[in-house]
Amino acid sequence: MHHTSPLTVIAALLAIISVVLLVRFLVMRPALDRNTKISLLLGLGVFPIAAAATTNVEGYQATQKRQFCGSCHVMTPIAQDSEDAKSAGLAARHARNAFTGANNCYVCHADYGMFGTVLTKMGGMRHVWLYYTEFRSMPMEEAKEKIHLVKPYPNANCMQCHSTENPGWLAEPEHRASLEATRSGTVSCASPGCHGFAHPNMVPEKDRGHTPAQLLPRPRIDAGAAQSLGLVDGGTP
Repeated sequence: MHHTSPLTVIAALLAIISVVLLVRFLVMRPALDRNTKISLLLGLGVFPIAAAATTNVEGYQATQKRQFCGSCHVMTPIAQDSEDAKSAGLAARHARNAFTGANNCYVCHADYGMFGTVLTKMGGMRHVWLYYTEFRSMPMEEAKEKIHLVKPYPNANCMQCHSTENPGWLAEPEHRASLEATRSGTVSCASPGCHGFAHPNMVPEKDRGHTPAQLLPRPRIDAGAAQSLGLVDGGTP
């Protein structure tokens, strides 16, 4: 069931108050005294700006949700896999984690550089553009063969939560053996030889048949790194 966000309610109330103030002025035509000027300032400036700002915040939060990412039909299989309690794919395992949960798409695909939020949103707008200009009417099987990352998935994103300095991470023999390759990005965490594909049901036919994710080790999330991302605590994805 869909629940209305408190921010949506606040934005709606601010907009309604603005309309009431403006209609009152147009209908009653009061003298331009101090109270009327304050009313116009609120109705034409303060409340509309506050409503717009609240709506932007609500929109920003909504676009971080898996529900938003899965609203395009070509992303539906990915969202469904994430919500599958039996799936062993990386995305599904992270969706079951308390830290990432319903935001697993955003947490894993966000840019964590200095201008990361801006770049992430620009990338999201590019996805919207491509969907409406190219993928909207494309059959799922055809889209599955064409959808791909613009560049290799960066291990740095994984290391935002899975610190390579965490004793729990280093306790895994496979991690110690590939430590430098992981840090340098020579070996991808989300590769068949490591933790497997993040979205197994979206892997093109030519790339199928590799090591299943459930046969590979599951590192722990570093608590300090998780808290710095606004998450709660450490744990196993």
